Amino acid sequence: MSDEPLDWIRVGHVEDLPEGRVKTVTARTTSICLVHFDGQWAAMNNHCPHQRGPLGEGSIEKGIDEKCWIRCPWHGWDFDPLTGKPPGGHEDTGQQTYPVDIRDGEIFVGIEPEPPHDPTVTDVMVETLANWGVQSVFGMVGHSNLGLSDAIRLSVADGKMRYYGIRHEGAAAFAASAYGKLTGTPAACLTIAGPGATNLLTGLWDAKVDRAPVLALTGQVQTQVMGPGAFQDIDLLSAFDAVSAFSQPVLSSSNHAELATLACKTAIVEQNVAHLIFPDDVQTIPSSQKSGSPTGRVTQAPVLPAPSEVERAAEMIANAKRPIIVVGHGAYPFRDDIAALAEKLGMPVMTTFKAKGLLPDSHPNAGGVMGRSGTPIASWFMNEADLILALGTSFSNHTGINPGKPTIQVDHERMQLGKFHPVTLPVWGDVGAFCDALGQGCTANQEADDQISELAERWGFWRSEKQTRLQENLAKGIHSFAIFEALGRLVPDNTIFAVDVGNNTYSFGRYLETKGSQRVLMSGYLGSIGFGLPAAMGAWAATQDKEDLKGCKVVSISGDGGFGQYPMELTTAVKYGMDITHILLHNGELGKISKEQRSGEWPVWETNLQNPGFAAFARLCGAQGTKVTDPSEIETAIREALEYKGPALVEIMTDADLV
Repeated sequence: MSDEPLDWIRVGHVEDLPEGRVKTVTARTTSICLVHFDGQWAAMNNHCPHQRGPLGEGSIEKGIDEKCWIRCPWHGWDFDPLTGKPPGGHEDTGQQTYPVDIRDGEIFVGIEPEPPHDPTVTDVMVETLANWGVQSVFGMVGHSNLGLSDAIRLSVADGKMRYYGIRHEGAAAFAASAYGKLTGTPAACLTIAGPGATNLLTGLWDAKVDRAPVLALTGQVQTQVMGPGAFQDIDLLSAFDAVSAFSQPVLSSSNHAELATLACKTAIVEQNVAHLIFPDDVQTIPSSQKSGSPTGRVTQAPVLPAPSEVERAAEMIANAKRPIIVVGHGAYPFRDDIAALAEKLGMPVMTTFKAKGLLPDSHPNAGGVMGRSGTPIASWFMNEADLILALGTSFSNHTGINPGKPTIQVDHERMQLGKFHPVTLPVWGDVGAFCDALGQGCTANQEADDQISELAERWGFWRSEKQTRLQENLAKGIHSFAIFEALGRLVPDNTIFAVDVGNNTYSFGRYLETKGSQRVLMSGYLGSIGFGLPAAMGAWAATQDKEDLKGCKVVSISGDGGFGQYPMELTTAVKYGMDITHILLHNGELGKISKEQRSGEWPVWETNLQNPGFAAFARLCGAQGTKVTDPSEIETAIREALEYKGPALVEIMTDADLV
């Protein structure tokens, strides 16, 4: 013990611990076994030297020598209750003890002043992540990531990061995936070894197939027990191999700053999943390495289309009478360029479902969403088109881009060009650069049809049809159009929608008309149930981190099936004051699956759900909860939920057949 004055830390009251008992207490961060024995008080290191068993959870028992001993609850090692000395027979030399002082019934333990924090391996790596712009971490603190967690805690305390403790690791991965889809920059998800790590996989696959950058930070068992099959020891390299573009263990001999740098660079440059494995014993190794940063490691890399291809595209458009534009999620950063081009050339713009809102439905050139979740407006113009200009779209079979029509496809990734079938003119280049180059030299066909007037006419037909559908009433619940018509009117122009999967999402794509700068996040290629609420958490976190998203309203939408995947994340939203409005369509079944069974001429089987009252559940979680059973209640319920500062859930009883 040093000669410095001790810090006296209050650890309890004398009435907290009866005679003949032990108890675990914490003085600052030091774990102590507090002892009340033979009228005296003692304090000693709480960790048994065998496997760090907690002596404060043990008991005072008589040994065969009739002497009383503290017995470790894990493996039965004994220690003197007042001195911490062992009876002999093993290599232990005894526990460190601490002075105890009783002051007016309060118990104080004297410990040495806290030493300055020495940087560790994980401090260096977390600082590197922060330098690369990682601002949010979603995760669960656990026994095999405590050193890493503490490094994140220090970064949070320094204001460099925000941390969100989730209730299920799968929700952390979905939240990080949505954050990456929205911002193009990675958030991190934190887990322990074994089951905590494997719980990430669905959300990470969602990120991978939708090209979203994510960092997965997983704890691991100590290096000396990796391999033989220790508790929670699985081969994480193999488990994450297929889902990650970068996956590496952090070893004592690693270049730690460089590992973290490569993980960040891979996630950002490749828009993919990067994974780091942190063995428990490596996390707290002292390190004098300097943290890494993106300086000199990345560059702007615009892909300029070949002038000859731009010229050919201009010729094709100039000769077309009914050219259309179809845009995908990858074109979102260039929404203004696309709008300007469409306006100049008088071309209707349809979007994939993932790109819904890229050109708002309020725009005169907008034709809505293509495909299974789309509008008859988009289908009409696709069928009548004589040329398709496809910008940043991957040609998903759900979108329904006609492969038989002449097509100009523009993408900055060469592997996406003609991916599923040949196209007339594949153009390698950034969408923005292409639109700018094309707009300078392209003119519309003077004999082209007036498709903008047709758009207005078709929107009129569709809006009339939607109102007609409101008359449908099977006395089993509210029509989904009534919900999305009201929601579309009431939400702000800058709303970020996070949608789940199922009939609720199809109805959202079909019925809700976007406006302003609204964005839509979804589990696109993976199509995973349960995405909605965790994705909203990721979107809300992004509104706290990114200047261009500050003030955006976050609205999530799900069915009762989707919400049931991660319902306890509502308590996460409450804990962190997340201003999220969740619209829950409650029809008591997996409605889309019932529909698919009928379509496939199968019996409807096991799609019914046993549900709680979700509005009441929300209130129990500390959120606002409102239940709607009549169409007349929809507008008030949604407006009040949107105005509520914090998480609010609107449970709407719907008819599974009225979609």
